[in-house]
Amino acid sequence: MKARVLGILSLLVVIIVVTVSSVILTSASRELTQELQINRVAALNRFAQLASDAAQDNNTIQLQREMDRYSDLYGEGILIRLQQETLRSGGLSEDHSEVKDALNRASLNLSDTTLNPIRAFGTGNDFISRSFGTASQVLGEVVLEVDLDAARQKLRERWLAVVLAAEALGVLLLVAASRITGWVLRPVHRLSKAVHELEATGKTGHLPEAGPPELRELSRSFTSMADTVTESMESQRRLIADTSHQLRNPVGALRLRIDLLQLALRSEPDKDAAAGVVAELERVEEMLDGVLKLATAEHRAFEGSARAGKAPEHQRLAVIDPYPILQGEVERATPAAHRAGSELTLESRASEGQIVCDPDDLAHMVGELLANAIKYAPGARITVAGKPTKGGTAVEISDDGPGLPSDQLAASTTRFWRAPQHSKIPGNGLGMTIVERLAEANGARLVLETREPHGLTARLEFVKPEEDTHA
Repeated sequence: MKARVLGILSLLVVIIVVTVSSVILTSASRELTQELQINRVAALNRFAQLASDAAQDNNTIQLQREMDRYSDLYGEGILIRLQQETLRSGGLSEDHSEVKDALNRASLNLSDTTLNPIRAFGTGNDFISRSFGTASQVLGEVVLEVDLDAARQKLRERWLAVVLAAEALGVLLLVAASRITGWVLRPVHRLSKAVHELEATGKTGHLPEAGPPELRELSRSFTSMADTVTESMESQRRLIADTSHQLRNPVGALRLRIDLLQLALRSEPDKDAAAGVVAELERVEEMLDGVLKLATAEHRAFEGSARAGKAPEHQRLAVIDPYPILQGEVERATPAAHRAGSELTLESRASEGQIVCDPDDLAHMVGELLANAIKYAPGARITVAGKPTKGGTAVEISDDGPGLPSDQLAASTTRFWRAPQHSKIPGNGLGMTIVERLAEANGARLVLETREPHGLTARLEFVKPEEDTHA
């Protein structure tokens, strides 16, 4: 037993040491990466400004001199592409595939200034890039090569220090675990021996009180219990014998029924029935998942207060622009829409309308409505839009699928309700209920309407933000 406990403790020690070491080393890698990134991005911005000035002055002599000086000092190449010419230093060429990719991204006015996390035993250099010019025109691109060798060496040195410290800590913890395990398990071994003795003979001797206070109390309790058990075992035997005699007939009948059931399960209809049971279990699991989501929606205010140190719920709300969230949810749902043969479209921004809503809740509601449209309207055209209303702004998800009859729209937000025509489609009937609860929690409302000539429109209507509303 001691070996097993020590094995478990050793595994826990290894997990703890490895976890702590990994956190420290990951933090070190992140720190070195951020430090190097900040330094090199500053250099990149400086050369972008110099290149912009040189492009406007049509004089690149000073720019080339600065590039050569930088490359001689840091051993890193620079490539600046102007409209008239391309400047190089440190042997950096646009023929390099990564340099070419960086130039292409920068030409699209996409800054790439994030370094990949430094790995202690990695190889090669990284590249950062950005464009420069005016607000309406890109005048050129700058690509800076980042030498990671010095940072990798620092990270390897930290690896060595952390590994040595982890080994020392592991040995210390294992020695302590061995001592404590022996002290704790000695009374347990005595107790185990007494239990076996009680099992074999119906009685046991007095246990010595040793070890931790809890185990000493356990020894006293076991001794008292053993005396009681010894006195009652004989009466229990008599009770069991009498009860066995009385239950013999019903047990026999039950055994016969079980045998008949086993024979029946070998037929094809009963196998199909068993498969139906499995399907129902899967449906129950899906329903439980939906119930958990619904509980989260209904109790979000309480959960939010617990995470925010009992802050008032209204502090979760903010005046936000819904368009970026709609864009993100549409991108996330597009693969599922393509698999269902549906066409998912986000209408262009029509206005600068803003809403008061928790961003996570808005994403959750839009995601649920999109999933609902994709599931129940395969092959349809699904449109997502933000539209102004008389009282504020609405987020609208509509499709030209089969939709729902008007008499079913009111019932669609009822818990566990499902349209009869959708009974063969997997679902739990909680999606619309979850959306409605989240809408209410954010001061909005869910409106379901029939779309002409066919289809369904789900609209989240938000009131206009007040002027004194704070994010």
